[in-house]
Amino acid sequence: MGIHRLNHAVLYVSDLARSVAFYRDVLGFRPVAMTPDGFRGATFLQAPDSTNDHDLGLFEIGAGAGRSTAGRSTVGLYHLAWEVDTLDELAATAERLAAAGALAGTSDHGTTKSLYGKDPDGLEFEVVWLIPADLLDDTALAARKQIGRLDLDAERQRYGGQTRGGVGISVPA
Repeated sequence: MGIHRLNHAVLYVSDLARSVAFYRDVLGFRPVAMTPDGFRGATFLQAPDSTNDHDLGLFEIGAGAGRSTAGRSTVGLYHLAWEVDTLDELAATAERLAAAGALAGTSDHGTTKSLYGKDPDGLEFEVVWLIPADLLDDTALAARKQIGRLDLDAERQRYGGQTRGGVGISVPA
């Protein structure tokens, strides 16, 4: 039996309440009542349209925790990526991230359209929309070999703001 998807991730955070508020208010995650009795300093969250019992665990290690140096001076995880269904949702997410001062960048990877954000502890994540299989063309496939500037308005004009992404790729056709 092979691995077929990521079920959840667990992050160490410095301030649990601040991190829960960020993931809830900016990305729409909702707390799930599954923290074991007597276990303090952890919250489990589920993404808005997820079928997982939880998608993210947050474990508080305290205000004295240093920032992650992964990728700069230590090995570690670069980022997690969450997928949205539509380009309209990607655009709305970009607005919420920008309003929270958490939008770190955007990229057009040809077959994927990506936002990059940082949570309150500076941990980076990606929010992505995937071109559906039936809309992939040679131009999009060739563009995977470069990182371009994301123009969300142009992408919405090209593919439609409500076109469901990932169909035939990450979502069964």
